[in-house]
Amino acid sequence: MKATKETHQFKTEVQQLLNLIINSLYSNKEIFLRELISNASDAIDRLRFRAQTDPEILGRDTELKIKIIADKKRQTLEISDNGIGMTYDEVMENIGTIAKSGTASFLEAVQKSKKNDSLPMELIGQFGVGFYSSFIVADEVRILTRAAGEEKAVKWESSGDGSYTIQEAEKDTRGTSILLKLKKVEKDEQDFTDEWTIRRIVKRHSDFVGYPIVMDVEKEEPIPESEQIKDKNGKNIGKETRNVIREETLNSMKAIWARNKDEVTEEEHKEFYQHISHDWNPPLTHLHMKFEGKTEYHVLLYIPSKAPFDLFRPERRHGIHLYCKRVFIMDNCKELIPDYFGFVHGVVDAPDLNLNVSREILQQDALVRNIRKNIVKKLFDLFSGMEKEKYEEFYGEFGQILKVGVHSDFENREKIADLIRYKTTKSDGKYVSLKEYVDNMKPDQKEIYYITGDNLSALINSPHLESLKDKDYEVLLMTDPVDEWVVQGLPEYKGKKLKSAEKGDLDLEPPDAEKKNKFSALFDHIKSSLEDKIKEVRPSTRLKESVACLSGDAYDMSAYMEKILKASGQEPPDVKRVLELNIDHPVFEKIKALYEKDKDDPVLKDYIGLLLDIAVIGEGGRIENPSRFSKMIGDLMAQSLK
Repeated sequence: MKATKETHQFKTEVQQLLNLIINSLYSNKEIFLRELISNASDAIDRLRFRAQTDPEILGRDTELKIKIIADKKRQTLEISDNGIGMTYDEVMENIGTIAKSGTASFLEAVQKSKKNDSLPMELIGQFGVGFYSSFIVADEVRILTRAAGEEKAVKWESSGDGSYTIQEAEKDTRGTSILLKLKKVEKDEQDFTDEWTIRRIVKRHSDFVGYPIVMDVEKEEPIPESEQIKDKNGKNIGKETRNVIREETLNSMKAIWARNKDEVTEEEHKEFYQHISHDWNPPLTHLHMKFEGKTEYHVLLYIPSKAPFDLFRPERRHGIHLYCKRVFIMDNCKELIPDYFGFVHGVVDAPDLNLNVSREILQQDALVRNIRKNIVKKLFDLFSGMEKEKYEEFYGEFGQILKVGVHSDFENREKIADLIRYKTTKSDGKYVSLKEYVDNMKPDQKEIYYITGDNLSALINSPHLESLKDKDYEVLLMTDPVDEWVVQGLPEYKGKKLKSAEKGDLDLEPPDAEKKNKFSALFDHIKSSLEDKIKEVRPSTRLKESVACLSGDAYDMSAYMEKILKASGQEPPDVKRVLELNIDHPVFEKIKALYEKDKDDPVLKDYIGLLLDIAVIGEGGRIENPSRFSKMIGDLMAQSLK
């Protein structure tokens, strides 16, 4: 710890965030108090957890609470706690740097937001930047903190102007105090030093915090009989009441998950969800359960209505908080829920858990495995029982992450398959379940056909689907990168194999043998001309109208998978594709005539290159020589118009 005051500059991203906060408009400034109370609650949680193995850390200060001190004259607001506190190094690490604040992620989400006139309030708190919301309402912010077990405190101060100061300080007790010098209150704005304003905000946003949120309030109380002024006849001649200052608890501290589910209102669920998730949007729905048997435990889970921006990021934290007899054990409890349900927020309170449980023990704990199994089962029941419209709303947000389970959870693969949805060549832009697809299959159709790619319109119009459409077969249009792993993890559904429309033999009507032989010499010539680019030339069973397409063998990598790997910086294996040609297309009689007249004709060579370019473009690929392609198309148009 440094004894002298030091001045440091905020990291660039933090300063960008502060500029956004200070200069943006807000429809709901009061969110700052929720965030600071939430941080204080987390600090007490960490202290209680440490105290399970080190009871001496509490000392004599065992009445854990969060205190709000409002000074109307000075226009200051202070939020203090007697939680774990921070050391000098922890203040430096947590306040003003990217590593802990998540500001880079926050800024990325802000930039993606369409709300240009204000900072999106639903983003505050989701990325660990809740502390910075202090600058919504404050010109200056001061932190005074003393870590549990430390003798010296740390003082941090900033006006949000690009720098902050930090120095060693004195503080009688452990914990953290945040003092806000509030901005001038404009007309019709809330005064955050007003008692009833504070009461309302705490009740609305922080009523379920598990520790007392207290404030000194002035109250009128009766004067005790012994202290009253009386005349000589014993009658009162003075005041019977007086104003006194009393510390009052502002929140109910009710463990919502332990209450009877019929007693909890939707508004209470909304407020509690926002408290634990830091998501400003209301939840889509929830599960409130009490499991009874050899062991009892409470489970309260919330399904968000909007997906977070970092849904697929590996470092993303899970939303399950683990408690034991209302004592906070840990958050980000991945042992209780699989990754593909990692978007779920909630609380599990298991009284029979060891308070000193570690993540390593959790992985082996039979009770934890039982809880996980029941949670997963109940979530499957919830999603499968949703009304169609509500489920489609959910699936539009979380369908991609749900699909991850097909590849990663073999035991529940079929249940996940029942939940996934796809748009198809017949669904008019609506989602179709695999069960609906199978039920709608043609009597002569044996397999489930699909095609993968990143553009829905390109897939619908893909030349690979021409024969399938001609037979009136429906095709699943898979446009998410994760779908490439879905088809690997789900080789069949309800006894029907999944088959790619662009790979292997489609087992449709084979080409006419006589006609195939008629073009065999030409095909051999085309193959030799393109042997460095393709591995084979075949008459196509896929094409009806188009002249050419590229396909792969059954176990080859798809064109989309190759594109995904390249986009992620990986070099896919070099696998040549098959050039399929439509021998029923009228152009082939003319190309065949050109070949038979002079197989060394440069025009024939150009046409062979053009066939490959057409096939590459047809699947959304990039051709090697766009200028040559453009010139040839122009020449062909000119000849056609003569």
